[in-house]
Amino acid sequence: MLAEKKFQGHENSSESWVLSVTSLFGALNGTTRVYLDGMQPEDGKTIKPICLLQLCRVGVIIYDWLEIAWLKNYYNFGFDHFNMTWQKVGVSGLIESLLGNVGPFASEDWILLDLSIQVSVELNTKLQTFPNTYYFSYATRKTRKLFGVTIPLGLFGIHPLLFIRALQMSQWCYPNNVPLPYKGYNDEDWQDNDGALNTISMLYPRYPVPHPHCWLSPEFKDGHTLQPGVWYYTIVEADHILFIINRERAGVQFDILYDSIFQRCRKQMSRAISAVPSVNQGLDSICSNVENCMCHLSRFDQRQ
Repeated sequence: MLAEKKFQGHENSSESWVLSVTSLFGALNGTTRVYLDGMQPEDGKTIKPICLLQLCRVGVIIYDWLEIAWLKNYYNFGFDHFNMTWQKVGVSGLIESLLGNVGPFASEDWILLDLSIQVSVELNTKLQTFPNTYYFSYATRKTRKLFGVTIPLGLFGIHPLLFIRALQMSQWCYPNNVPLPYKGYNDEDWQDNDGALNTISMLYPRYPVPHPHCWLSPEFKDGHTLQPGVWYYTIVEADHILFIINRERAGVQFDILYDSIFQRCRKQMSRAISAVPSVNQGLDSICSNVENCMCHLSRFDQRQ
């Protein structure tokens, strides 16, 4: 958006304003899980009439329509701007939302569509890896091959909520009677996963055309040989819940991972603006404050 001057009043914006981008276990190429949950593999945009996704869609609409305060305080889906509570739209508004005529699911602008492989490929055709920005990605994996078959790493190696999903994703095959999502698609490439996303999807923008990429090996630890315009990726042996949802379960691994990210960002940014000492000193202060906040937040969660 900076490169395309999308911000009104900031016509001089530039992609170079962003020095570094880090993707933490993100679906950069979609996931096969959406097909298991009810997305049509024919196009990756329509949902089966009866499936888990439809059940979740109906549940979310009713959840927001009921407007139960203690539930909204516990978790808010962020749909308040649609004004879909029973006080504002009544029963007729609920029916219209359930039919898909109004509300958050009335358009194609919602996350589940973007998680299909087909739509991700469409988005990646517009995605650019800029030559002056550093890119890093972390992928998770909790499966392994045993006698040529990909399986989850045991009942105790993966969260119980994700074990069945990891098994399903590792065995899922694209239907033979529908077009493949991209040229060269291979089921085996998508079998490794973390119970929520396929590992291959989290590495770097890969389809339809792979962006410049490189394995983030130990020799890159000091940051001296890193180059902008390249996706540096690494794989963490963990399930999706470990770092994304449950900090306590991740333990010291959580602190080590995020500390390494902050340290790398600090080194890269310090080199980029080393010619301006006052700015560099201020940057060190900002990075330290952010790290301290993360540390205090982690301790607070442990006390809870």
